[in-house]
Formats: sequence, structure tokens, C-alpha cells
Amino acid sequence: MKKLTFTILLLVLLLPNSEVFAQQPGDPLYTAELGVQMYTFRNVVPEKGFEETLDIISEMGIKYIEGGLPQGMEANEYLKMLSDRGLSIPSTGTGFQQLKDDPQVVADYANALGVKYVMCAWINHETGNFNFLNASEAVEVFNKAGKVFKENGLTFMYHAHGYELVPHSDGTLLDYMIENTNPEYVSYQMDVLWIQFGGGNPEYLLKKYGHRWVSLHLKDLKKGTLKDHTGLTSGDNDVILGTGEINIPGILKEANKLGIKYMFIEDESSDPLYQVPKSIEYLKSLTY
Repeated sequence: MKKLTFTILLLVLLLPNSEVFAQQPGDPLYTAELGVQMYTFRNVVPEKGFEETLDIISEMGIKYIEGGLPQGMEANEYLKMLSDRGLSIPSTGTGFQQLKDDPQVVADYANALGVKYVMCAWINHETGNFNFLNASEAVEVFNKAGKVFKENGLTFMYHAHGYELVPHSDGTLLDYMIENTNPEYVSYQMDVLWIQFGGGNPEYLLKKYGHRWVSLHLKDLKKGTLKDHTGLTSGDNDVILGTGEINIPGILKEANKLGIKYMFIEDESSDPLYQVPKSIEYLKSLTY
């Protein structure tokens, strides 16, 4: 008996990420709190108003939102509005030019909102022609801004958009960016649709760069969609999770291994009030 106990203990010590800790068949695959990127509801807010939109989001069982301060609203007012509905905001966005011009202003804004993460979703470039000069400028801007954010208690993450997957050296410009940004200052958010749209494999990249990824945008891409390096496609190519061509279960398994906590559903379709609940239903149905 003592020998058996010692053997199990040895396995636990030597193989902390091994099958000793594997999930059991039937365990839920999606265990994170539900999150949503507020861009999803960009066409709902003008129709229903901001407070009613937040009510709808809360009623869906969502706990986290990613977004910015609504125009004309004070941070305290907004945070109370969220808190009253059981919502919190761990992540907000900023523009590339703002990062370049004055990251401290962005950091002050983020801290006023009480977020943990600041995300940039687009690098200035000619659409469809992302090149090494663009990527090298981004590396410089991200390293400098990321240092400022860390000094202000924040984590910077670049939202990979797929157009960075153009060939470069033995890999792609995304490889170049990840390998040349300082992991102390720069993390990454994977938008699984845009990675797929740019010709990448989301599961492979999660494995390859591991803990550089700290957040996901969960989306699915309509089967047969033509792909390119523009980072642009019709919003109606965003389909209900599990109905498109992206391997959502495989992505979630890799994300779970990395301990990724923040996964935001983003649905750019014209009918998010129908599609988002269906996507949530799908996530809740998944098991190991």
C-alpha cells in the first residue's frame, strides 16, 4: 500500500499536467464564466437603449463583458449599472494610435474602469497588405505601451486578427510579433474566427505559444467562406457556435489546459439576440 501511495505521489510531482489530472468523460468542457464582447450588440443598443441591452445580456447568464465606457457616461455610473446586473468588465479596448501617442492616458482610462486587461484589435496598415514594417512598428509600440501598462497594474494584449498570418522567414508575421514582443509586457488574445479566416489553425497556435494567450474571442465561421488576409468579412459569416467550420471543442480543450479564464463570445451577425443564446446553449452542451 505504501509503495502504491509513493508511486501516485511521484506521478503527481513529475507530471503536473499529465493524465493524472485529466477530465473525466462527461465533465463539462466549458467551465469559464460566460463573457461577451460588447461590439456584438452594437446594433441593439440604438434600438433598445443601453440599460435594456445590459438587462438582456444579464438574462442570458453572462457575467463578463469586454468593452469601453459608453459615450457621455461617467465610469462610476457605468460600473454601478454593471454591478446592479451582476456584470463586471475585466477587459477594455484601445486604438493603435492611442497606444503609440500616449499609453499613460490609456492606462489611466483603464484603471478608472477597473479592468485587468487592455486590448488592441487592429494595427495601422494598408488593408490586405500587412507587411514587415507594420509588424516591426507594432512590436516597438506594444513593448513600450505594455511596459507602461504593467507599471500601472494592467496587462496589455494584442487581439490577433488573422492578417498577420502572411509568410515571413520560416513562419509568419504573427510568429515574428509574438517572438519579438516581451512576454513580461505583451500578451495575446486569440479571435478564433480571424485566425481561421487568415489561414491559421487556432488549436495549433494555442499549443505553440501557450501562456502568451490570455483570452479568447469565441466565434464560428460559416462553412465554405472564402479566406484572405484582410481581416474583414461579412458579419453574417459569423454563425452560431458549433454550426460553422471551426473546431470549438478542440480549441476549448487547449484553452482549458492553459487555464484561460476570459472567453468572450463575439457575434458580428445581424441577429445576435437569436444567435448568442444559441451559442451559449451549445457551449453548455459540450462535454469531455
